[in-house]
Amino acid sequence: MRIAVTGSIATDHLMTFPGRFTDQLIADQLSHVSLSFLVDDLEVRRGGVAANIALGLGSLGLTPLLVGAVGSDFAEYRAWLHEHGVDTESVRVSRTRRTARFLCMTDEDLNQIAAFYTGAMAEAREIDIAGVAERAGGLDLVLISPNDPEAMARHTTECRELGIPFAADPSQQLARLGAEETRHLVDGARWLFTNEYEAALLRERTGWQREDVLARVGTWVTTLGASGVRIDRHGRDPIEVPAVPTEKATEPTGVGDAFRAGFLAATGWGLGPADAARLGCALATTVLAATGPQEYTVKPSGLLADIEAAYGEAAARRISPKLETL
Repeated sequence: MRIAVTGSIATDHLMTFPGRFTDQLIADQLSHVSLSFLVDDLEVRRGGVAANIALGLGSLGLTPLLVGAVGSDFAEYRAWLHEHGVDTESVRVSRTRRTARFLCMTDEDLNQIAAFYTGAMAEAREIDIAGVAERAGGLDLVLISPNDPEAMARHTTECRELGIPFAADPSQQLARLGAEETRHLVDGARWLFTNEYEAALLRERTGWQREDVLARVGTWVTTLGASGVRIDRHGRDPIEVPAVPTEKATEPTGVGDAFRAGFLAATGWGLGPADAARLGCALATTVLAATGPQEYTVKPSGLLADIEAAYGEAAARRISPKLETL
Protein backbone atom coordinates (compact mmCIF):
# COMPACT_ATOMS: atom_id res chain seq x y z
CA MET A 1 0.00 0.00 0.00
CA ARG A 2 1.48 3.34 -1.09
CA ILE A 3 0.57 6.00 1.48
CA ALA A 4 1.44 9.70 1.30
CA VAL A 5 1.41 11.35 4.72
CA THR A 6 0.88 15.11 4.52
CA GLY A 7 1.19 17.43 7.50
CA SER A 8 3.53 18.98 10.00
CA ILE A 9 7.23 18.21 10.36
CA ALA A 10 8.65 19.83 13.48
CA THR A 11 11.11 19.84 16.34
CA ASP A 12 9.45 19.14 19.71
CA HIS A 13 10.49 20.93 22.88
CA LEU A 14 8.98 18.83 25.69
CA MET A 15 8.86 20.02 29.29
CA THR A 16 7.57 18.37 32.48
CA PHE A 17 5.74 20.27 35.24
CA PRO A 18 5.82 18.41 38.61
CA GLY A 19 2.29 19.35 39.58
CA ARG A 20 -1.22 19.77 38.20
CA PHE A 21 -2.24 22.59 35.90
CA THR A 22 -5.73 22.52 37.39
CA ASP A 23 -4.36 23.37 40.84
CA GLN A 24 -3.04 26.65 39.45
CA LEU A 25 -6.35 27.80 37.94
CA ILE A 26 -8.66 29.99 40.03
CA ALA A 27 -12.27 29.71 38.90
CA ASP A 28 -13.20 33.39 39.22
CA GLN A 29 -9.93 34.61 37.63
CA LEU A 30 -10.02 32.70 34.33
CA SER A 31 -10.86 35.82 32.33
CA HIS A 32 -7.30 37.14 32.83
CA VAL A 33 -4.95 34.21 33.35
CA SER A 34 -1.25 35.02 33.78
CA LEU A 35 0.79 31.98 34.72
CA SER A 36 4.38 30.82 34.51
CA PHE A 37 5.38 27.23 35.29
CA LEU A 38 8.81 26.21 36.57
CA VAL A 39 9.57 22.93 34.79
CA ASP A 40 11.94 20.17 35.83
CA ASP A 41 13.41 19.20 32.48
CA LEU A 42 13.51 19.92 28.76
CA GLU A 43 13.76 17.29 26.04
CA VAL A 44 14.31 18.39 22.42
CA ARG A 45 13.03 15.70 20.07
CA ARG A 46 12.09 15.16 16.44
CA GLY A 47 8.36 15.45 15.86
CA GLY A 48 5.51 16.85 13.81
CA VAL A 49 2.33 14.83 13.23
CA ALA A 50 3.10 13.76 9.65
CA ALA A 51 6.70 12.83 10.45
CA ASN A 52 5.61 10.85 13.51
CA ILE A 53 3.03 8.89 11.54
CA ALA A 54 5.40 8.32 8.62
CA LEU A 55 8.13 7.02 10.93
CA GLY A 56 5.64 4.64 12.53
CA LEU A 57 4.58 3.33 9.12
CA GLY A 58 8.20 2.96 8.06
CA SER A 59 9.04 1.09 11.25
CA LEU A 60 6.23 -1.35 10.42
CA GLY A 61 7.72 -2.14 7.04
CA LEU A 62 5.86 0.24 4.75
CA THR A 63 7.61 2.95 2.71
CA PRO A 64 5.43 6.01 3.25
CA LEU A 65 5.95 9.26 1.36
CA LEU A 66 6.31 12.19 3.73
CA VAL A 67 4.81 15.37 2.27
CA GLY A 68 5.40 18.69 4.04
CA ALA A 69 7.61 21.77 4.25
CA VAL A 70 10.76 22.25 6.34
CA GLY A 71 13.66 24.64 6.78
CA SER A 72 17.31 24.33 5.77
CA ASP A 73 17.95 22.80 9.22
CA PHE A 74 16.28 19.54 8.12
CA ALA A 75 19.34 17.56 6.91
CA GLU A 76 19.96 15.53 10.09
CA TYR A 77 16.24 14.89 10.55
CA ARG A 78 15.98 13.71 6.91
CA ALA A 79 18.73 11.15 7.48
CA TRP A 80 16.94 9.87 10.59
CA LEU A 81 13.70 9.37 8.66
CA HIS A 82 15.50 7.57 5.82
CA GLU A 83 16.94 5.16 8.38
CA HIS A 84 13.38 4.34 9.41
CA GLY A 85 12.03 3.65 5.93
CA VAL A 86 10.48 7.04 5.13
CA ASP A 87 10.63 8.51 1.61
CA THR A 88 11.34 12.26 2.01
CA GLU A 89 11.78 13.22 -1.63
CA SER A 90 8.46 15.09 -1.62
CA VAL A 91 9.44 17.31 1.33
CA ARG A 92 9.80 20.99 0.34
CA VAL A 93 12.78 22.86 1.81
CA SER A 94 12.21 26.57 2.47
CA ARG A 95 14.88 29.08 1.56
CA THR A 96 13.82 31.59 4.22
CA ARG A 97 12.11 29.84 7.16
CA ARG A 98 13.17 27.31 9.76
CA THR A 99 11.46 24.01 10.46
CA ALA A 100 8.35 24.31 12.65
CA ARG A 101 8.60 24.14 16.46
CA PHE A 102 6.23 22.42 18.91
CA LEU A 103 6.54 23.58 22.54
CA CYS A 104 4.67 21.40 25.02
CA MET A 105 4.42 21.19 28.80
CA THR A 106 2.98 18.08 30.49
CA ASP A 107 1.79 17.87 34.11
CA GLU A 108 1.70 14.84 36.39
CA ASP A 109 -1.80 13.92 35.20
CA LEU A 110 -0.49 13.91 31.58
CA ASN A 111 -2.50 17.05 30.78
CA GLN A 112 -0.71 19.25 28.26
CA ILE A 113 -0.40 22.93 27.37
CA ALA A 114 1.24 23.51 24.01
CA ALA A 115 2.06 26.06 21.33
CA PHE A 116 3.08 25.51 17.73
CA TYR A 117 5.26 27.82 15.63
CA THR A 118 4.48 27.35 11.94
CA GLY A 119 7.79 28.37 10.37
CA ALA A 120 8.43 26.66 7.03
CA MET A 121 5.16 24.73 7.31
CA ALA A 122 3.43 27.77 5.81
CA GLU A 123 4.94 26.77 2.44
CA ALA A 124 3.25 23.35 2.41
CA ARG A 125 0.42 24.93 0.42
CA GLU A 126 2.83 25.07 -2.55
CA ILE A 127 3.15 21.27 -2.73
CA ASP A 128 1.26 19.56 -5.55
CA ILE A 129 -0.25 16.15 -4.75
CA ALA A 130 -0.45 15.32 -8.46
CA GLY A 131 3.34 15.64 -8.66
CA VAL A 132 3.77 13.42 -5.60
CA ALA A 133 1.50 10.77 -7.11
CA GLU A 134 3.33 10.89 -10.43
CA ARG A 135 6.72 10.44 -8.78
CA ALA A 136 5.40 7.55 -6.70
CA GLY A 137 3.79 5.77 -9.63
CA GLY A 138 0.37 6.23 -8.02
CA LEU A 139 -0.99 6.52 -4.50
CA ASP A 140 -3.40 4.24 -2.64
CA LEU A 141 -4.16 6.74 0.13
CA VAL A 142 -3.30 10.28 1.16
CA LEU A 143 -3.47 11.07 4.87
CA ILE A 144 -4.23 14.75 5.45
CA SER A 145 -3.03 15.49 8.97
CA PRO A 146 -2.58 18.85 10.79
CA ASN A 147 -0.72 21.27 8.56
CA ASP A 148 -0.94 24.77 7.13
CA PRO A 149 -4.75 25.16 6.77
CA GLU A 150 -4.48 26.20 3.11
CA ALA A 151 -2.31 23.15 2.42
CA MET A 152 -4.89 20.87 4.06
CA ALA A 153 -7.67 22.35 1.92
CA ARG A 154 -5.61 22.16 -1.28
CA HIS A 155 -4.51 18.57 -0.70
CA THR A 156 -8.12 17.52 0.00
CA THR A 157 -9.36 19.18 -3.18
CA GLU A 158 -6.60 17.58 -5.23
CA CYS A 159 -7.40 14.12 -3.88
CA ARG A 160 -11.03 14.51 -4.92
CA GLU A 161 -10.08 15.78 -8.37
CA LEU A 162 -7.51 13.00 -8.90
CA GLY A 163 -9.73 10.27 -7.49
CA ILE A 164 -7.21 9.36 -4.78
CA PRO A 165 -8.74 8.02 -1.54
CA PHE A 166 -7.92 10.24 1.43
CA ALA A 167 -8.04 10.09 5.21
CA ALA A 168 -8.94 13.21 7.20
CA ASP A 169 -7.10 13.91 10.45
CA PRO A 170 -7.80 17.60 11.23
CA SER A 171 -6.83 17.14 14.89
CA GLN A 172 -5.27 20.25 16.49
CA GLN A 173 -6.12 22.45 13.51
CA LEU A 174 -9.86 22.26 14.29
CA ALA A 175 -9.26 25.24 16.60
CA ARG A 176 -8.25 27.32 13.54
CA LEU A 177 -10.90 26.12 11.09
CA GLY A 178 -14.34 27.51 10.34
CA ALA A 179 -17.49 25.56 9.50
CA GLU A 180 -17.02 25.39 5.72
CA GLU A 181 -13.31 24.63 6.00
CA THR A 182 -13.99 21.71 8.36
CA ARG A 183 -16.77 20.33 6.20
CA HIS A 184 -14.50 20.51 3.17
CA LEU A 185 -11.81 18.43 4.91
CA VAL A 186 -14.21 15.76 6.15
CA ASP A 187 -16.68 15.23 3.31
CA GLY A 188 -15.81 12.11 1.30
CA ALA A 189 -12.95 10.90 3.50
CA ARG A 190 -12.40 7.14 3.52
CA TRP A 191 -11.16 7.44 7.11
CA LEU A 192 -11.80 10.21 9.64
CA PHE A 193 -9.54 10.30 12.73
CA THR A 194 -10.28 12.30 15.89
CA ASN A 195 -9.92 11.96 19.63
CA GLU A 196 -13.02 12.27 21.83
CA TYR A 197 -12.70 16.03 22.39
CA GLU A 198 -11.98 16.66 18.71
CA ALA A 199 -15.06 14.61 17.78
CA ALA A 200 -17.24 16.97 19.81
CA LEU A 201 -15.45 20.02 18.42
CA LEU A 202 -15.86 18.72 14.86
CA ARG A 203 -19.61 18.37 15.38
CA GLU A 204 -19.75 21.89 16.79
CA ARG A 205 -17.71 23.33 13.92
CA THR A 206 -19.64 21.60 11.14
CA GLY A 207 -23.10 21.82 12.69
CA TRP A 208 -23.48 18.13 11.81
CA GLN A 209 -24.75 15.44 14.14
CA ARG A 210 -22.97 12.10 14.45
CA GLU A 211 -25.13 10.47 11.76
CA ASP A 212 -24.56 13.43 9.43
CA VAL A 213 -20.81 12.88 9.68
CA LEU A 214 -21.12 9.12 9.20
CA ALA A 215 -23.17 9.66 6.06
CA ARG A 216 -20.23 11.59 4.57
CA VAL A 217 -17.25 9.41 5.53
CA GLY A 218 -16.34 5.77 5.15
CA THR A 219 -15.27 5.11 8.74
CA TRP A 220 -14.89 7.40 11.76
CA VAL A 221 -12.14 6.32 14.18
CA THR A 222 -12.20 8.02 17.59
CA THR A 223 -9.43 7.46 20.11
CA LEU A 224 -10.59 7.49 23.74
CA GLY A 225 -7.31 7.63 25.64
CA ALA A 226 -7.09 4.94 28.31
CA SER A 227 -10.54 3.68 27.27
CA GLY A 228 -9.30 2.60 23.84
CA VAL A 229 -10.92 3.28 20.46
CA ARG A 230 -14.40 3.48 18.95
CA ILE A 231 -14.94 2.78 15.25
CA ASP A 232 -18.19 4.07 13.72
CA ARG A 233 -19.66 3.31 10.30
CA HIS A 234 -22.95 4.49 8.85
CA GLY A 235 -25.80 2.09 9.53
CA ARG A 236 -23.64 -0.36 11.51
CA ASP A 237 -23.01 -0.98 15.20
CA PRO A 238 -19.89 0.69 16.62
CA ILE A 239 -16.78 -1.40 17.20
CA GLU A 240 -15.10 -0.75 20.55
CA VAL A 241 -11.51 -1.83 21.14
CA PRO A 242 -9.97 -1.39 24.61
CA ALA A 243 -6.52 0.11 25.03
CA VAL A 244 -3.44 -2.01 25.69
CA PRO A 245 -2.77 -1.63 29.43
CA THR A 246 0.56 -0.25 30.59
CA GLU A 247 2.23 0.45 33.91
CA LYS A 248 4.73 2.84 32.33
CA ALA A 249 3.08 6.03 31.07
CA THR A 250 6.03 8.33 30.52
CA GLU A 251 4.97 11.05 28.08
CA PRO A 252 1.88 11.20 25.80
CA THR A 253 3.22 13.28 22.89
CA GLY A 254 2.83 11.31 19.65
CA VAL A 255 0.65 8.54 21.09
CA GLY A 256 -2.24 9.36 18.75
CA ASP A 257 0.17 9.52 15.81
CA ALA A 258 1.46 6.06 16.65
CA PHE A 259 -2.08 4.73 16.78
CA ARG A 260 -2.75 6.10 13.29
CA ALA A 261 0.46 4.52 11.97
CA GLY A 262 -0.43 1.12 13.38
CA PHE A 263 -4.02 1.35 12.20
CA LEU A 264 -3.14 2.36 8.64
CA ALA A 265 -0.33 -0.20 8.38
CA ALA A 266 -2.70 -3.00 9.41
CA THR A 267 -5.34 -1.72 7.00
CA GLY A 268 -2.74 -1.78 4.23
CA TRP A 269 -2.01 -5.40 5.12
CA GLY A 270 -5.67 -6.24 4.55
CA LEU A 271 -6.72 -6.60 8.19
CA GLY A 272 -10.17 -5.50 9.35
CA PRO A 273 -10.77 -2.33 11.38
CA ALA A 274 -10.90 -4.09 14.75
CA ASP A 275 -7.51 -5.76 14.28
CA ALA A 276 -6.13 -2.53 12.80
CA ALA A 277 -7.20 -0.74 15.97
CA ARG A 278 -5.56 -3.44 18.10
CA LEU A 279 -2.21 -2.96 16.37
CA GLY A 280 -2.66 0.81 16.63
CA CYS A 281 -3.30 0.57 20.37
CA ALA A 282 -0.25 -1.66 20.88
CA LEU A 283 2.03 0.77 19.04
CA ALA A 284 0.49 3.70 20.94
CA THR A 285 1.33 2.04 24.24
CA THR A 286 4.91 1.54 23.05
CA VAL A 287 5.21 5.28 22.37
CA LEU A 288 3.54 6.18 25.69
CA ALA A 289 6.42 4.46 27.48
CA ALA A 290 9.02 6.61 25.66
CA THR A 291 9.97 10.28 26.00
CA GLY A 292 9.26 11.89 22.64
CA PRO A 293 7.13 10.71 19.73
CA GLN A 294 9.91 8.94 17.80
CA GLU A 295 12.16 7.60 20.57
CA TYR A 296 10.98 4.01 20.39
CA THR A 297 11.87 0.80 18.59
CA VAL A 298 9.33 -1.52 17.02
CA LYS A 299 9.91 -5.01 18.42
CA PRO A 300 7.53 -7.47 16.73
CA SER A 301 7.73 -9.97 19.59
CA GLY A 302 6.89 -7.24 22.11
CA LEU A 303 3.96 -5.94 20.08
CA LEU A 304 2.59 -9.47 19.62
CA ALA A 305 2.95 -10.19 23.33
CA ASP A 306 1.02 -7.00 24.16
CA ILE A 307 -1.67 -7.82 21.58
CA GLU A 308 -2.09 -11.37 22.87
CA ALA A 309 -2.25 -10.23 26.50
CA ALA A 310 -4.83 -7.54 25.74
CA TYR A 311 -6.92 -9.17 23.01
CA GLY A 312 -6.25 -12.89 23.05
CA GLU A 313 -4.37 -15.49 21.05
CA ALA A 314 -6.68 -15.35 18.01
CA ALA A 315 -6.06 -11.63 17.47
CA ALA A 316 -2.30 -12.08 17.82
CA ARG A 317 -2.40 -14.96 15.34
CA ARG A 318 -4.15 -12.81 12.71
CA ILE A 319 -1.66 -9.97 13.08
CA SER A 320 1.54 -11.98 13.53
CA PRO A 321 2.26 -12.97 9.87
CA LYS A 322 3.05 -9.37 8.92
CA LEU A 323 4.88 -8.44 12.12
CA GLU A 324 7.08 -11.50 11.93
CA THR A 325 8.46 -10.36 8.56
CA LEU A 326 9.85 -7.11 9.99
